[in-house]
Amino acid sequence: MDFSEPEHITMIRDTVRKFVAREANNEIIAKWDKADHFPMEIHRKIGDLGLGALTVPEEYGGAGFDLIAMTAVIEELSKASGILAGMYIHTACYGGMNITSSGSPEQKAQLLPRVVEGSIFFAYALSEPDVGADLAATKTTAQRKGDKIIINGAKRWCSGATIADYLLLLVKSDPDGPRYKNLSFLLVPPTLPGISITTVETMGQRGSPTCDVIFDNVEVGLDAILGGEAMWNQGWSQLAGPALEAEKLEVPAMALGVAEAALAEAWEYSQQRSQFGQRICSFQSIRHKLADAKTKVQACRNMLYWAAWLLQEGRPAAAETAMTKLFVCDTCRDVVLSCQQILGAYGYAEGFSIERHVRDVLVYPIYGGSSAIQLNNIANRLGLPKA
Repeated sequence: MDFSEPEHITMIRDTVRKFVAREANNEIIAKWDKADHFPMEIHRKIGDLGLGALTVPEEYGGAGFDLIAMTAVIEELSKASGILAGMYIHTACYGGMNITSSGSPEQKAQLLPRVVEGSIFFAYALSEPDVGADLAATKTTAQRKGDKIIINGAKRWCSGATIADYLLLLVKSDPDGPRYKNLSFLLVPPTLPGISITTVETMGQRGSPTCDVIFDNVEVGLDAILGGEAMWNQGWSQLAGPALEAEKLEVPAMALGVAEAALAEAWEYSQQRSQFGQRICSFQSIRHKLADAKTKVQACRNMLYWAAWLLQEGRPAAAETAMTKLFVCDTCRDVVLSCQQILGAYGYAEGFSIERHVRDVLVYPIYGGSSAIQLNNIANRLGLPKA
């Protein structure tokens, strides 16, 4: 059993670290956070690194599907900012993985080369005001009228909707059809007539616009159906398809990167801060907190890349990815909060990155499938009887 990292992934990490040091250091990230604005030119520069190729087949200009490398990119970007990683995810993962696994030949030819370039941006439009984890209960409707589709409804928590080229929109396409056989995915430009978007203020993830999106008789062509006309009413199979398990690792990778950044800051601070005539890293309580955090971060890293390896090898991993989402996100949240305590009042004030890490890490056990949902998934996947 070999736990060494492949050389090409180590090289990718080094490329990302140099990019972050040049384009997105702590001072720059703090300005984005304070302004609640992410400059899209940075997204384009990430594209220039060629990292979008990691989720795109070679025939469309990509490097083939390299989930372990993709996970490493997300982790490294998140050490600087979860928002930085999120921008990569919107293109390489939401776009690259979903179009690759579910797109029609025409959609792949049109969109995947732009994923490789980093010149396109996707946003999920899944949740609704009254629909969260139970996406099969989607209420937004899509009605076919000849060669047109008419969309009506509302979506919530659509991160990046105001800056997206396409919304990956889940709709109820057959109101009278059976559950799971009445949903479709549509690729919808958010600038179409009848679409209105408002932003939702959040405590963290600042710079990534979280949005409510209203659809009022929005008209698209049949070519907007993800996968083509044959996939009308087949949206659930696309939602629960091959990309789902890989997507469960995106948020844990973000959580790990943020926790590593918080731990690095607390580790350094403990050696610089003195109280009672000695550095606080000499106090047993601080040493224990740091040692415990190091241990937990290593456990999270091992679990994350183990799950990524399972998927890369094509092995069944539905329970394992759910375990990873649950354990890594919950544990990294606890690590960041513990590191904040080491900084004392400074951990609650501007000037240190850790208060931003705290605000960001709190959402990871919630989105992308909450911890409670992952517990259900694990029990179900492992065959635990319900009665």
